Amino acid sequence: MPQLDQVVKEIAEEMAARPDRGDVATYIPELARVDPKHFGIAVIDAEGNAHVGGDGDMPFSIQSISKVFTLTLALGKAGDRLWRRVGREPSGSPFNSIVQLENERGIPRNPFINAGAIAITDLILSGHQPREVLGEILRFMQFLADDPTIIIDEAVAASEQRTGYRNNALANYMKAFGVLDNPVEYTLGVYFHHCAIAMSCRQLAMAGRFLAQYGRNPTTGHRVVQPERARRINALMLMCGHYDGSGEFAYRVGLPGKSGVGGGILAIAPGKASIAVWSPGLDASGNSHLGRIALEILTRRMGWSIFGA
Repeated sequence: MPQLDQVVKEIAEEMAARPDRGDVATYIPELARVDPKHFGIAVIDAEGNAHVGGDGDMPFSIQSISKVFTLTLALGKAGDRLWRRVGREPSGSPFNSIVQLENERGIPRNPFINAGAIAITDLILSGHQPREVLGEILRFMQFLADDPTIIIDEAVAASEQRTGYRNNALANYMKAFGVLDNPVEYTLGVYFHHCAIAMSCRQLAMAGRFLAQYGRNPTTGHRVVQPERARRINALMLMCGHYDGSGEFAYRVGLPGKSGVGGGILAIAPGKASIAVWSPGLDASGNSHLGRIALEILTRRMGWSIFGA
């Protein structure tokens, strides 16, 4: 098998040189300012060794990747009761579609589209103040990554709040159907802020290790979730983690993954590695263009696809 360090280095060099970089997200003004030339990659292997290339230590807005971690927290609070207010099926629609929500009486198709993540955020918020819940989410990320320096990018959060008309519509629609319990402005405030968490590829790969290690945080030995729950979160990431590009990602990369419109992707090779890539330019489905290509090369060269080498 090729040396992982060498593979990561070669991927970083190849991605830095590619002219096809996709388009940065423009509907969030702060993200529109990010230079599309960036590319970072970090792979944390089963022994805890970090293999980092390109801009792998540069923080970026993780956006929808935070939904993996809020889902984990919500399952810890509500268990399977959670599935009464959000489904587990791929959407086949854009991540911010309202049409599906109308047809399905306010129940979001899965936890990773915007409506589903807003419903999950509302569940975590119930019985707490928004500031308390945001602190809990941020501390959870810091604990998983073993890094207390991780912060929320307030400029990105404010930018999302100013321009989040579609998310406001989704939240109000769910509120009308009784899916949300809390005031819409509280739930959306927490949602916009956890999407604005800034992390590097190294930090994000560290935070994802519990999903690669069957629910256990290898740094502390602490069990974050039971193995069955880790497996089910990975299954949802595989089916729904890339919106209506999830099938293409599974076909090409063959790993559970979750993307964000900041250009990041967290991918999990169960038992082998936690992987994060970042390139701000997106494809038509809102997923990192070069990030997906880099992961396809990595899984092919390392034989890591869950569907076989």
